[in-house]
Amino acid sequence: MTLAQIAAALSAGTVTSRQLVEQSLAAIRDPNGEGARAFLRVHDAAALASADDWDAQRRAGAKLPVLAGIPLSLKDLFDEEGITTLGGSKVLVGAPPATRDSIVVARLKAAGAIIVGRTTLTEFAYSGLGVNPHYGTPRNAFDRAAARIPGGSSSGAAISVVDGMVPAAIGTDTGGSVRIPSALNGLVGFKPTQRRVPLDGALPLSTSLDSAWPLAHTVADCVLLDQVLAGEPTLPLQPTPLRGARFATPTTVFQDDLSPGVAAAFAAALGKLSAAGATIVEVPMAVFSEAAAVNPRGAIISHEAYAWHRRLLETGADKYDPRVISRIRPGELVSAETYQDLLAARRRFIAAVELAASGFDALLMPTVPEAAPTIAEVTADDESYTRWNLRMLRNPALVNLFDGCALSVPCHAAGSAPVGLMVAGTAGTDRKILGLGLSIEPVVRLA
Repeated sequence: MTLAQIAAALSAGTVTSRQLVEQSLAAIRDPNGEGARAFLRVHDAAALASADDWDAQRRAGAKLPVLAGIPLSLKDLFDEEGITTLGGSKVLVGAPPATRDSIVVARLKAAGAIIVGRTTLTEFAYSGLGVNPHYGTPRNAFDRAAARIPGGSSSGAAISVVDGMVPAAIGTDTGGSVRIPSALNGLVGFKPTQRRVPLDGALPLSTSLDSAWPLAHTVADCVLLDQVLAGEPTLPLQPTPLRGARFATPTTVFQDDLSPGVAAAFAAALGKLSAAGATIVEVPMAVFSEAAAVNPRGAIISHEAYAWHRRLLETGADKYDPRVISRIRPGELVSAETYQDLLAARRRFIAAVELAASGFDALLMPTVPEAAPTIAEVTADDESYTRWNLRMLRNPALVNLFDGCALSVPCHAAGSAPVGLMVAGTAGTDRKILGLGLSIEPVVRLA
């Protein structure tokens, strides 16, 4: 059920919050499921106590907030009072617990959400594959026997939703970490404009590019969670009509070397949108060829990551995932002058993208150029890991670089590997993109 349907069922008394939480905990603890790899910590007692409290308030006729009594999962990057945020690492084991909730957690709790547990991720959120050698890697929902990657870094978040442990999850997105696992698992994921949600109390990867947002089954669920996390009134958002809408499909970078399955699903989605009345314009948008020079080898991210990790590296380097620490350490070599030059280049890049995108309602592109490979494929050796990581990050990371907002909506054919259609806009157009997503979703996603 969608979040709205669950809220309606709670109001009608056809289900209780305790029942929802018990079902959630049972799914997480299922020995045949992925819960042990998807969750780092489960809040059994606290979640049940919160459920009983919301049920009591509902029986008493209290006016309740929009998510009252609904269980959600939380990526292990956000502080919860009394709990140590590990970031999917062994380095912070034994560190002092948080003294207060992060703003994201505070807003979720104020809206009535019950956080049932903390989900796993690539260590410190630094990869698009979702592999974690410390706590295990949850398997993709598609072709589970083949043990495909979940996508990252919000790996546990995606699996917690697609496997029915929770109806929605909260993740983070620095270069695609919400949209990649959403695309690879047939979910909807939303990455907002970077400044839309305060990240106070969240463990950072890149202070310039980090954002926090949901993974869910529908665009409507993302709309609701967007309003909660942004601290806006939870008012209905009307779908934006497709007839008359103008979409650009950039050919530079985004459509390079697509796998046959992704190329076919993307072409089919564009055909469906055109038939629904949208105007699809294929354009070069050569500005995207400049991205490699704006953020060479991820220098902005590695520099900002190293600034946060440098003290931990002095005493705990041996506890890091070698494939993560190898991405952090180059940041030490980025000088302050070079870093400032890169930030200035990024500002020029953002302005150029905004100019190129003007006149269009949104940009359309494949979320990632490939369906999920197997865990064995990507971990075969360091070269394979790097190659697959760069491939998964390529398309979504460009949106972070121009400080855009973007939805990933499933667009694959029934029975085939999940593929995501990315609907992207420039900074501050979040509500517009979500409104378009409400109309695009029923047209392109499989029945």
